[in-house]
Amino acid sequence: TRSVIHAVREAENIADRKVRSAIVAFNSLDVHSVTTSGMVALGGPAPDRVEVADLERVIQAAQSLLELSKNTLSVHTIPVRYLLDGRPVDEPLNMTGMRLEMELQTVSVPMTYVRNVINCVMEAGIRVEGLVLKPLASSLGALKEEEMRVGCISISVGGGTTGIVLYQSGRPSKIMSIPIGGDQVNSDLATELHISLREAEDLKKRLFTDSVDSFENMGIDPYRALKIISARLEELFMVYVREALADFPPQLFPAGVVLSGGVAQTPDIDRLVAEALGMKVRIANPNDLYVMPYGRENDPSYASAAGLLRYLVYRRRHSHLFIEPSSMELGLAPVPSFAGEGLPDDIRVSGASGREHSGRSLKDFLQSLSEHFKELF
Repeated sequence: TRSVIHAVREAENIADRKVRSAIVAFNSLDVHSVTTSGMVALGGPAPDRVEVADLERVIQAAQSLLELSKNTLSVHTIPVRYLLDGRPVDEPLNMTGMRLEMELQTVSVPMTYVRNVINCVMEAGIRVEGLVLKPLASSLGALKEEEMRVGCISISVGGGTTGIVLYQSGRPSKIMSIPIGGDQVNSDLATELHISLREAEDLKKRLFTDSVDSFENMGIDPYRALKIISARLEELFMVYVREALADFPPQLFPAGVVLSGGVAQTPDIDRLVAEALGMKVRIANPNDLYVMPYGRENDPSYASAAGLLRYLVYRRRHSHLFIEPSSMELGLAPVPSFAGEGLPDDIRVSGASGREHSGRSLKDFLQSLSEHFKELF
């Protein structure tokens, strides 16, 4: 709750706007991704056009085959693949055929994780309007459209978990989570160097930005610290990530791996991951399409924040791409149709220097995102 309060205050100071509600990205240590199939007939003896109601029917047909354990929440339901009369199609809506089939990915987490997230945010005085699993948000903030279409793997290393999202034909086909992240790196540093966890976190950040001479007063050998970090990351990618991807040949992902999260700034981590997985690796540095408007929030650790904006744009244009649990079920406020609606036009976006960012309002920025993504999916 203290972390949420701190983040909200910083956001309010940057945007010069009171924050009362939010779409929340969260991690879970126990993520299950299951794929089911469904099929429905269209019309009668003659071919008929696919309507939204038909999409809803085929989604229900696929969901009917799903069995979730008690106290488990389906946080995302994602159509992975459509077939119209046995042929793959990217977007069946308004196409004509006799039979509509689909493969549906259902991503579930324990309800306790969801309730804890909601409670923390509400204790901070913020109304929760929706939930997004953080690996999915990070992938949307890190990947380019072409990478999604040809096939790629998004890996986001967070504090307590490492999220993996597989993309094929433009859609996320599998979401996984590994219970190892930056917190374990901090613990290793604290144990080996006999420092506190807070000092370890500060040291980890400074190792990637400060000069070697700056560590002399701390009595810490920066090369030893880097070796400790490298050992943990080598275990993460060489053992755990490699095992998680064992059933997915690299040939399925020509665009390779895209890394995000704070740990992605570790020197030479792209070489380590490339060696571990036998694939090309890119660090998720922002480009003009995904750049955040405030200047300093443009490194791999902010991928999930940018991804939430992209997620909202997708939901606005195609509500059937990501199906979440009902707001009523969780006791949440309805999810807004678009984040930019209702924002005053005179809100100005300032960079770290305090200058206005190209004179654009936040509403203008969100609208420009919508235009960039209008043809996606």
